[in-house]
Amino acid sequence: MKSAYEQPIIIKKVKKAGHAHHGGAWKIAYADFVTAMMAFFLLLWLVSMTTPEQKKGLAHYFAPPNASDSSSGAGGVMGGTAFEDGGSKMSGSAADATDLTGPQGPAAGPRISASGAPEERDGRDPSEMASAAELQSKYDQQYHAAAASIRQAWQSNPDIAEVATNLIVDETEEGLNIKLIDRPGEPMFPEGSKFPFEKTREAIAAIAPVLQKLGAQIQISGHVSAGTVYENPRYGAWELSMDRANTVRLLLGEFGLSENLVSSVVGRASADPLFPNDPYLAGNERVEISVIYASPPVPPNMSL
Repeated sequence: MKSAYEQPIIIKKVKKAGHAHHGGAWKIAYADFVTAMMAFFLLLWLVSMTTPEQKKGLAHYFAPPNASDSSSGAGGVMGGTAFEDGGSKMSGSAADATDLTGPQGPAAGPRISASGAPEERDGRDPSEMASAAELQSKYDQQYHAAAASIRQAWQSNPDIAEVATNLIVDETEEGLNIKLIDRPGEPMFPEGSKFPFEKTREAIAAIAPVLQKLGAQIQISGHVSAGTVYENPRYGAWELSMDRANTVRLLLGEFGLSENLVSSVVGRASADPLFPNDPYLAGNERVEISVIYASPPVPPNMSL
């Protein structure tokens, strides 16, 4: 048997390890602190740059003065306070308008015309304004009807139908714009000549009665395309465009247009091309008849 002194001796060795890793949470906290400081100093800089009026506006934005102390009221629901004119109100309210304009007298009622009917503030009688507007509407319809009549006259003539694409009527803000345009292989005038083809003559003849009935002032302008070579050195684009415009004037007069309705006849040569990107295009060669819009005559006591 083994004695107690012969028992094995066990020695325990404890190894000391380093502290556990704490991570980088402090870095995130430090970054947040630096960001907050930057925002704080930026706020201080912005506040130092604002004017007193801007500071007041900011203060009202975050804490609008809903009610302010006033001598009116004594207790009750509002506890002795009342809304003042400078309280929380949108600009343009009735109280603001009163402050800006000063004391107001009694509201002015409508004016009374000589006939006993109420007038507008500018002195115009509503009944007269309605009559003027109705007259203007009828006058506008006359131009629209004139354009429709010209198109109908061209469509009803079989001799003109073959050159229908050469004839254009536009309704513009100035009135009407009638164009007699050359197209490739379909000219309205012989080359270098001021006298039109018969089909062009018939198209002009259909226009004259309509313009005479309309009774408006017209302007006639002749245009030619660029690049044309003229045999006569003394007769070029300016002379030809002017002669064609004047020939159209004579034909309109021949078929019923009064001379006093023509306000101008001009030749523009190639200075005003219909297609500016290609001044040599055949479509630039044309004659334009512009019907100038004029306000209808109204009585002296009426205005549009």
